[in-house]
Amino acid sequence: MSSIKVTVDRIQVGNYIKLPLGWCDHPFMFNNFKIDTEEQLLLIRKLGVSHVAVYPQRSDNGLLPPPTSKIDLTTVPTDISNLQLDRVHRELWESKQGNIEKLKSHRRKIIKTEKNFKSAAVQVRSVMTKLASRPLNAIDEASQLVGNMAESLLKEEHIVLHLMSETKESENIYYHSLNVSVLSMLLAKMKGLAVDEIKTIGMGALFHDMGKLKIPPQILRKKTALTSAELNFLKLHPKYGLDFVNLVDTFPEDAKAIISQHHELLDGSGYPQGLAGDNIDPLVQLVSVVNKYDTLCHPLDITKARVPSNALSWLYKNSENKYNQGDLKLLVKILGIYPPGSVVRLSNDQIGMVLSVNSDRLLYPNILIYDPEVPRAEAPIIDLEERQLTITGVLKPDKLPERIYEYLNPRSRINYYFESAKNEK
Repeated sequence: MSSIKVTVDRIQVGNYIKLPLGWCDHPFMFNNFKIDTEEQLLLIRKLGVSHVAVYPQRSDNGLLPPPTSKIDLTTVPTDISNLQLDRVHRELWESKQGNIEKLKSHRRKIIKTEKNFKSAAVQVRSVMTKLASRPLNAIDEASQLVGNMAESLLKEEHIVLHLMSETKESENIYYHSLNVSVLSMLLAKMKGLAVDEIKTIGMGALFHDMGKLKIPPQILRKKTALTSAELNFLKLHPKYGLDFVNLVDTFPEDAKAIISQHHELLDGSGYPQGLAGDNIDPLVQLVSVVNKYDTLCHPLDITKARVPSNALSWLYKNSENKYNQGDLKLLVKILGIYPPGSVVRLSNDQIGMVLSVNSDRLLYPNILIYDPEVPRAEAPIIDLEERQLTITGVLKPDKLPERIYEYLNPRSRINYYFESAKNEK
């Protein structure tokens, strides 16, 4: 959107402006904003800048006419006292500092959640590695991990779902398994299932793709279409997975259906048995929705990966007879219309990336904002409700200008983990 450079004696309340200053050199939260009050206008004129950029299309009022004579911009009008102006100036700085502290607190929470996520990922990798040689130990480790996650999920009513760090392509199976397990357990919690069922879902989801460990890597990583023989081999992975968990007696019997049936579809077009409708275990139906979502975000050919919001949209349009619609609606409720990892444009034309969603406030995710005036390490994370902003569209990361892409660092592989929403607004 185009702007015009004007002298500060021509701006007025209702103008949308951009200040030609560093972020730390003024009391306003952002460099670009709409002037809402006379006090704000006076404070801008006292900043010592001669010109600002004005965006006419986003302004409520036009510019003032050029003054006929030089005026003292620092003069305070009679209807506004210096005391009043000082108070507004102080409140703006305090508000800005408060937002900075909130940002620091949010970053601390992300770091803590990231630590928990990495710990869980290490456990998943350990479980997979031990499955063939020490299956009993592997199942015990997995049970402990799933139990801890279930306990954390059930401890608080509301949960914040965070976008997590990038993963190595060679370890995708571990992160996919963790993603599907976390989201499936969240879905089960929201559905009101009993704690035992939540744990069953967590275990089944964690091991649902273990059979792929017996599939040759050249098939799993192939970017061109699979041959009939390769596809048939790949379709054996539910059977291989079942073979793995049958090596020990302690694996939950109810979770085995998730491993053997997670590619069955309600219309009977799935595999390996072509089951349909109620013949597919209800817990499997739940995990299958999550598994398909994560697979759409992380297909074998990563160049065909869908952004999270597009993956949900595709599921809605193409899954009516294949996946449980009630479970799909709950998944949208967990992820929000714009899931973590979505690059979005806001109603003020700023661009940002969704970092987290609160299950209690889905319309107001936390957004990491692209602001070239602010160092990337201190990039503002805003609450849409507080800023009275809305999301107007989703952007494809590969279409972003290089400077914005490097600043936001959108993930090519989307990973999620959760924290309690306690103390969140």
